[in-house]
Amino acid sequence: MTFTAEVDVLPLKELLDPQGKAVEKGLKNLHLDTIKDVRIGKHIVLTVEAASEEEAKAEVEKACEKLLHNPVMEFYTYTIK
Repeated sequence: MTFTAEVDVLPLKELLDPQGKAVEKGLKNLHLDTIKDVRIGKHIVLTVEAASEEEAKAEVEKACEKLLHNPVMEFYTYTIK
């Protein structure tokens, strides 16, 4: 079976996000004052061939842990479709 995994990788909330702060400042300059916080990350789409959804989840976990995120600075979430 073919599954699609959508992975979001974001900076840890405890860490400064300079890109997010720059975008936040730009939005304020555009008078979009209701936006209070911006975090910039990565959105990754994976196509996974697996026998089951559980197997696909395990493969996505391995990819995230070994390559797609830096655990010192980032966290990730994903969905399988």
